[in-house]
Amino acid sequence: MFAVPPNTVAAPADLTIAHPVRIARELAADRGSWTHLLRYDPDQRWSGLITRTESYEAWLLSWLPGQRTDLHDHGGATGAFTVVTGTLTERVVQRGGTEALHPLVAGQSRVFGPNYVHQVHNDGSDPAVSIHVYRPTRARMTLYINDPVTGLRQE
Repeated sequence: MFAVPPNTVAAPADLTIAHPVRIARELAADRGSWTHLLRYDPDQRWSGLITRTESYEAWLLSWLPGQRTDLHDHGGATGAFTVVTGTLTERVVQRGGTEALHPLVAGQSRVFGPNYVHQVHNDGSDPAVSIHVYRPTRARMTLYINDPVTGLRQE
């Protein structure tokens, strides 16, 4: 452990080099910068761009109960997402076909790297909101199927 002197003020993060989870968490805390963008769509999961820079882009997503992504990766992008309100579950599928579920509540985050295959869904009874950050930008997603016989394969 270490001691922090009294009246110490943390310098603002340089978001051009910050980890995506730090960016997502800082944006989640700054609701005034994105609340006016938020929408809910009963037919499909809604997403809206918060910001795009040369080094990252950040997206706001809303999730009504039952809404989900397909099983996918983000190509070569690294990134993170933070749950702002509600609950979400991330399903991670590894190349051997093994799966892990990660239930998330407001304030929790998940990170991912290149070729990380996952699915996010809202199985709760209330809407959820999350912020997703991709570095350098949101890469083209590859969709997958996790077949019980053949394992994980591209769709």
